[in-house]
Amino acid sequence: MFKRILVAVDSSPSRLASVRMAGDLARLTGARVRVLHVVAATTTFDTVVRLEDDAEARAITDEAVAVLRGEGIEADGTLANGLLNEVPALITEAAEQFPADLIVLSPHHRGAVAALFNPRVSDAVTHASHAAVLLAPEGPETASS
Repeated sequence: MFKRILVAVDSSPSRLASVRMAGDLARLTGARVRVLHVVAATTTFDTVVRLEDDAEARAITDEAVAVLRGEGIEADGTLANGLLNEVPALITEAAEQFPADLIVLSPHHRGAVAALFNPRVSDAVTHASHAAVLLAPEGPETASS
């Protein structure tokens, strides 16, 4: 079934639900897990502004890898850098390079109007990827955040 799982995490609390779900599936199938965190940036006029620093990004990735390894799952982590609008392509590219047979994401719930102006990462990855995509629901501890 699944032998290589890519779990893409961001800084939101819902990332832990994605990591747990990827870990549960890895345990069932004996899969290896790669954690990906995209260090996003945006542009303001002619200046690129990073939305987090390297230490914050590495801490997010290291936390997820530690959770998975603590469950006895073979896991590693990697960072990618890009603009906000490049995040789906970076996730898809990382999945192809791994090569992942499953991508696990945490969807961020927004209204239809907001999605028109800023498409959901999960939608874009689902349409661009050749791997299966699993959207992890928020856990009870993150649903109210």
